[in-house]
Amino acid sequence: MAVMKPARDAMKEHYQATLAWLQQYPELHTLISLCLLILGAWIANWVVKRILVRGLYRALRSTSIGQDKVLGDSHVVRRLANIVPALILTSGIKVIPHLPEAVVTVVENVCSAFIILTIALAIGGVLNLINMLYQRRHNAHLKPIKGYIQVVTIVIYAIAAILMVAALIDRSPLILLSGLGAMAAVLMLIFQDTLLSLVASVQISSSDIIRVGDWIEMPQLNADGDVIDIALHTVKVQNFDKTITTIPTKRFISDPFKNWRGMQESGGRRIKRCLYLDQTSVRFLSPDEIARLQRFLLLGQYLSSKQSELLSWNTELAEAAQEPANTRRVTNIGTFRAYVELYLRQHRGINQNMTLLVRQLQPTADGLPLELYCFTNTVAWAAYEGYQSDIFDHLLAILPEFGLRVFQHPSGADMRELRPNLHAPKQAEGGTQLSS
Repeated sequence: MAVMKPARDAMKEHYQATLAWLQQYPELHTLISLCLLILGAWIANWVVKRILVRGLYRALRSTSIGQDKVLGDSHVVRRLANIVPALILTSGIKVIPHLPEAVVTVVENVCSAFIILTIALAIGGVLNLINMLYQRRHNAHLKPIKGYIQVVTIVIYAIAAILMVAALIDRSPLILLSGLGAMAAVLMLIFQDTLLSLVASVQISSSDIIRVGDWIEMPQLNADGDVIDIALHTVKVQNFDKTITTIPTKRFISDPFKNWRGMQESGGRRIKRCLYLDQTSVRFLSPDEIARLQRFLLLGQYLSSKQSELLSWNTELAEAAQEPANTRRVTNIGTFRAYVELYLRQHRGINQNMTLLVRQLQPTADGLPLELYCFTNTVAWAAYEGYQSDIFDHLLAILPEFGLRVFQHPSGADMRELRPNLHAPKQAEGGTQLSS
């Protein structure tokens, strides 16, 4: 202890001598002090980030929270670590000798603004982290909070910007805030899209208009696909051709669109398609045709009950029943309509608990529409198209059994079939002239 005291006194005397020598050269003294301050800030930054922050991350890795990749990539702690060198510069710049007061004020103001910016970025990182953790919930797509997070982030950045400007100009932030009242109209004009998007986001969330995962259709914007992201300003839709359509959030309030969520949740997808029948092929069935159709498994019971009903009706007519026009008879189109309904009732791909109709629509120039209105028991696109094609394949193929024809406009093949019939009368006329 007695040996260390003389050494300490010697170091003190050496320091005072060096300081006295430096005071003879003010510029050199200031330069060396600045270098030492910058070196101290760098060392503090290195110690905090390389030792403290890394040590904290290593300690957290042993816990369930630290093993989370999302938490590990947030960099919130690293951003907060930047405050340490800024605080050292703010405190140390005041003790630098022979430094102009203006330089000291500028450095303090810049460091204060940097600290405010760092805190704002850290808070923004925390909000993003909250949003990512919220999206892990199984029902997060029902009530997304990304729009609200973005609003809070904008407010924080706006406050941070005001505080940074106030720190840089060394004025109270209240002075800037008092001036914002006069600029309210200008700010509303500048941020009108943001305000409209905010209102739209609130309405979308409160009214449950769209969710992430919904299939929406907005033809005016060429959007037809699944919603993959709902943000403050935009909604991203991945179309079925894998392209991405970005739609302003406010358009979902002002423009009409179709949401297929109800169909997806119902478990059934609608089939609404018509068979256009040639009206000239509609007629009554003969007894032989009825007997032949009774062999159909689906029509046996229907035709038996129908014939009993018609027989009872016609019997009541007495002598008037001798005129066929007064009687009720079985038609091929009515029998076919009953067959289609019974066929759908037995089809494994049709949802029997939802609406099922086979109806005639108003005749058109393109034939007599026979509409099928039913729902499949799946919402998968491929399976739906398969069931629909299977049904109409069968109906088109079995139509001739009922004496019906599908209407279609004349094609090239029809004209080629008609051509020999047009030449036949001419050939017959020529042969008659030769024989005479």
